[in-house]
Amino acid sequence: MIKNSYIYTGNVIHKRFKPKIHSFNYNVFSLLIDLSEVDLLHKSLKIFSYNKLNIISFFDKDHGARDGSSLKEWVLGNLRKNNIDTNDVHIKLLCYPRIFGYVFNPLSVFYVYDKNFDLISILYEVKNTFGEQHVYVFKTKKDQNLIQHMCKKKFHVSPFIEMNCIYFFRLLKPGNKISVIIDLNDPVGKVLYASQDGIKSELTNRNLLKSYLKHPLMTFKIIIAIHYEAFKLWTKGIKFIKKKLNIKNNITIEN
Repeated sequence: MIKNSYIYTGNVIHKRFKPKIHSFNYNVFSLLIDLSEVDLLHKSLKIFSYNKLNIISFFDKDHGARDGSSLKEWVLGNLRKNNIDTNDVHIKLLCYPRIFGYVFNPLSVFYVYDKNFDLISILYEVKNTFGEQHVYVFKTKKDQNLIQHMCKKKFHVSPFIEMNCIYFFRLLKPGNKISVIIDLNDPVGKVLYASQDGIKSELTNRNLLKSYLKHPLMTFKIIIAIHYEAFKLWTKGIKFIKKKLNIKNNITIEN
């Protein structure tokens, strides 16, 4: 029986504040996958497969080292670099699944719990449309429902935002709801607000099929929407920022 993996249905909001106002939102569903249950999901869910094509699927190579190796071992290695105890940890990943073999995850979040199921670390996995990825690894304080982190932007994401910015991450522990909020500030003020929220439902065959039927081409719509919104920013005359570095998969350990 699937006990620790869930579906979250909600929406994504982006609001840009300068140099010109621009906003959009769209409905999505995400999976919160307990990495210890992924084989069980493969066996229990008819339209879901693990490392194999299906209507809905999850591939190790879409995350972490992105070479198909163990996501759990990749997370553990990064925790050790951050001097976090890795004994009996539990790892959950919030992400979009593949639909008919395709996915693009602008942001995926790894939640790491200790043996008492206290949240001890968050890994923010950020991707851009150039096939690149940067992961920000943070410790968390116990007994906090609202988790907050701050760091310098170290990765080129949007071609319309400068690199000299600060991220402010705010998120709730996954429960009946999820909430992930990112504020992006430059030296003068707020540039961007982005959020994803969702309501939890059990990860069953019925609920997964229902989520798919409500969002049949979700992952394709996400990448199309990204390029469409970029085109609208360009037509508004917002400066295009050329990417200066080519990277594949960077990781930073944050304080």
